Amino acid sequence: MERPAWAPRSIDISVPSVSRIYDYYLGGSYNFEVDREAARKAMEFMPGLPKIMQANRAFMRRAVRWAAGEGVTQFLDIGSGIPTFGNVHEVAQAARPGARVVYVDHDPVAVAHSEAVLAENADADVVAADLRKPREILDSPQVRALIDLDRPVALLLVAILHFVEDADDPYTAVAELSAALAPGSMLVLTHASYEGIPLPTERAGGAVDVYKDIRNPLIMRSRDEIARFFEGYDMVEPGLVPMPEWRPDTAPEDEDPYAFSGFAGVGRTA
Repeated sequence: MERPAWAPRSIDISVPSVSRIYDYYLGGSYNFEVDREAARKAMEFMPGLPKIMQANRAFMRRAVRWAAGEGVTQFLDIGSGIPTFGNVHEVAQAARPGARVVYVDHDPVAVAHSEAVLAENADADVVAADLRKPREILDSPQVRALIDLDRPVALLLVAILHFVEDADDPYTAVAELSAALAPGSMLVLTHASYEGIPLPTERAGGAVDVYKDIRNPLIMRSRDEIARFFEGYDMVEPGLVPMPEWRPDTAPEDEDPYAFSGFAGVGRTA
């Protein structure tokens, strides 16, 4: 297997990666055949997976624009993935010049690309770290340099928590991150769920099994389980809803049915 020039030496290119599979769904080119194979296998069960990823990105852009409009100038994007068009820093800095953004990911390809994309951007940086270790993120030199935790921060957890198993206690990790943020901070979140998928659960379960097979289990949680991540936050209207229904730019009824899979929401601390 040819190792492309952009692939860090340290990565095993025979093992699929969630962030590179996501990149493939979004039409990116930073993925290997092993990632494309896993993606195609999952799409045999759920052909609308790329639509779900596009809906995630579209929600993220609307939420960042909205947060910036509400006066937030600092963004911490955990599980940020491989940079594609319309990243958080592009949206935030277009809305508020000087907005500061720190990306966090544990995939070396995602980190390497983010470093390349952000090389000329003094107000954005990337940290190689894991959501399950909040202190490593909060104490990183990049966060310390760019994010003032005494001022409001938008914490983005978009399409990431469903890759954290209950055994790794995602609720405690989110609570620990939230506790470090100043009043007026926001939590911007999306999460996969069987609710809303336009398929029988058994069939959607086939796609979930593909992720289990590549040792990146996809944890489908109910709306109530997802709502628990917002403890301590006041939900911003319209609450925890399918992605196209959160402050849409276009009529939700024009969206692909797959875009309504899972939930999205924004919370704000008093």
